[in-house]
Amino acid sequence: MHLKTNNFNEMNITKENIDDVNAVIKLIIEKADYEKEVAGKLKEYRQQASIPGFRPGKAPVGLIKKRFGTAVLVEEVNKLLSHHLSKFLVDEKLNILGEPLPNEKQQVDIKWDSDENFEFIFDIAFTPEVNVHLDKKNKFKYYNVSVSDEMIDKEVEMAVSQLGQNVPADEAKDNSSVRGNFVQLDVDGNEVEGGIQPENVLLAVDKIKDEEIKNSFVGSKKGDILIFDPVKAFGSRHDVGHMLNISHEQADELNSEFRFTVTEILQFEKAELNEDLFKKLYGEETEIKTVEDFRTSISEEIAKNLAYSSDNKFAIDARDTLVEKTNLVLPEVFLKRWLAATNKELTIEQIESDFDPFIKDLHWQLIKDAIIKDNGLSVTPEETEDFAKQMARAQYSKYGIFDIPDEQLDSLAKTLLEKPEEKERILKKLYEDKVISVVKEKVSLEESEVSQEEFNEMMK
Repeated sequence: MHLKTNNFNEMNITKENIDDVNAVIKLIIEKADYEKEVAGKLKEYRQQASIPGFRPGKAPVGLIKKRFGTAVLVEEVNKLLSHHLSKFLVDEKLNILGEPLPNEKQQVDIKWDSDENFEFIFDIAFTPEVNVHLDKKNKFKYYNVSVSDEMIDKEVEMAVSQLGQNVPADEAKDNSSVRGNFVQLDVDGNEVEGGIQPENVLLAVDKIKDEEIKNSFVGSKKGDILIFDPVKAFGSRHDVGHMLNISHEQADELNSEFRFTVTEILQFEKAELNEDLFKKLYGEETEIKTVEDFRTSISEEIAKNLAYSSDNKFAIDARDTLVEKTNLVLPEVFLKRWLAATNKELTIEQIESDFDPFIKDLHWQLIKDAIIKDNGLSVTPEETEDFAKQMARAQYSKYGIFDIPDEQLDSLAKTLLEKPEEKERILKKLYEDKVISVVKEKVSLEESEVSQEEFNEMMK
């Protein structure tokens, strides 16, 4: 065991190493260390205190000391304790995990009313030394996902469907949409006076659940009259309520047949694969003129997205590999105590249950910190702002808004960065990306091509 003693203003502080990652710090505060400060504070109290029977500033010193002495002593001793403990950690360049914790075995109860000298004993845990060796001798797998014709076909189908439209038809099919007017009927098949009569209602034949009613629509034409129970047809009072534009209460009580007069048949037609479609997708100035050009563009876009997936897989594998290879020894007993002390809402069972993932995350954080330090990595304000703008642009795109003025992007990015938790999340992401880039650059990549199905299976 190594014993080291330091004196700060005649205050006795010692550190005793228990092992490579644990140590005990003992700090003794004597009467001479706090006596002057306590006396000065009590003098201030005497001058300011309002005590019945005494003029301000004239209360007996003994009374002031009895009433306020212990509280003042605790405050001043704790100030000294915090200051000198922090100073010791900094001056000794001790890189610790968590925070110092009171030693559970050696720390004795403090008797504030009678003790003059106070000994405080803390457990501390050191951050282990991290050595990450990255060179071409290290081989990491990297999976390139191949772009298949099926993937391209799927994207082409999505494009022609999204830009397709309903066109008038003479006769309804099982995938047509039919527009018409509803009239509520009574049990005798007569129109209900003041009943439900929504007009210009559009319904999809393939959404009808009842096969008999669905079949009655197939082959129908403009002007045809169909009589059916909409609740039976669609099997959902909620959906029928929206279709007929009635209240939930009305829909819940609805038990009628309706006369439906067909006013229009619409058939969905996919868009044609031609230059007009390409302009709608890519803008009037697009260089995409042929189907072959279109498929090539889709293939390139899919490849970009798959490259992102490949990088993500590499990042996960690199993390796992480096954590396993580095094999750091961490002060797990101390860390469990520290988690319990700083997360009062967590039970011991919860800490035990989540401890392995916590340790793995801590391993990875220490490895990242070492790589950042060894390679002089940093994130500039410009990079942070650019990433915040990317996040802002992504938020708009969720709502189908893509042409966003720069001022709006700047404003939303600024709002994001003003939130400490968001800024911290952005910085963490940017540093992690830089760390993975360093790993990818310095090691040897064993690249192999896999299908989307094989890749998805790996990601499970």
